[in-house]
Amino acid sequence: MTEQKWLRTSLRHLETDLKSQGFAISHPTLARLLKKNGYSLRVNAKIREDSSDHPERNKQFEYIAEQVSYRESHNLPVISVDSKKKELVGNFKNTGVSWRDEVDEVNVHDFPSDAVGKAVPYGIYDLNKNRGHVYVGQSSDTAEFSTDAISRWWEESGIHEYSGLKELLILGDSGGSNGCRSRLFKKEIQSKLCNRFGLSVTVCHYPRGCSKWNPIEHRLFSYISINWAGKPLRTYDLLLGYLRGTGTKTGLEVEASLLKGTYETGKRVLDEEMKQINLEKHSVCPLWNYTIRPNKYESLNREVKI
Repeated sequence: MTEQKWLRTSLRHLETDLKSQGFAISHPTLARLLKKNGYSLRVNAKIREDSSDHPERNKQFEYIAEQVSYRESHNLPVISVDSKKKELVGNFKNTGVSWRDEVDEVNVHDFPSDAVGKAVPYGIYDLNKNRGHVYVGQSSDTAEFSTDAISRWWEESGIHEYSGLKELLILGDSGGSNGCRSRLFKKEIQSKLCNRFGLSVTVCHYPRGCSKWNPIEHRLFSYISINWAGKPLRTYDLLLGYLRGTGTKTGLEVEASLLKGTYETGKRVLDEEMKQINLEKHSVCPLWNYTIRPNKYESLNREVKI
């Protein structure tokens, strides 16, 4: 291996190299010859998926489609959940452009010490109602935070929209605060949703590397990013206003609120606690599909305050 392999080959570098080999040619001529032979400046394309060879990948997509189709036909609640990128709240640059009569001046550096705080948006998208709910945390993105957000959504909206129904389907990624291997996520679902509201909660996780297929990504988060593109998120109220102002011609509506509290990272769930969770793994892709039902254990069957 030579050092040449680590150099970026530009037109001027090619011109110099060719001249050293006795070929008199200018870089504009090189550009024309390269274009004539099908070469052009290109960016990397995110196409290849490392997890595409998972033996149960396609089966999981088919299973999720069946679960969603059945529940939508019976008007049963189906929500897609995920955490959006964390945002620094303050006079900082926000990626994108917006129509303005003059440049909006922001800080040169994005130092966290200059921020009003940190925003952790957790989104919940109701597939049946085409409605988004975003709960903005100010701490860490943990399993407790995600389940608090889902529980708040059910208490404030879901229980009224789906009065009398005791089933809920949650679609989520396989990693993050609502990951398929998270014991704490399962425990919190048991106590905050199943035991508290008497719900049977089915969770279906998308395979690793397939988060872009999660409905919330292209039905909610994409429009939020467009709505506040190029606009500094100087205060929490301003951030919430941009969230609530997101909408589409197809009728998307978004509600947003702060979810206060400090969420500690690194919490663990012991084996004995896992045994108290009334969890049933599905026969199809059991790692990614399971149902949690209300249980009889007094240690978990208690009123949960959020």
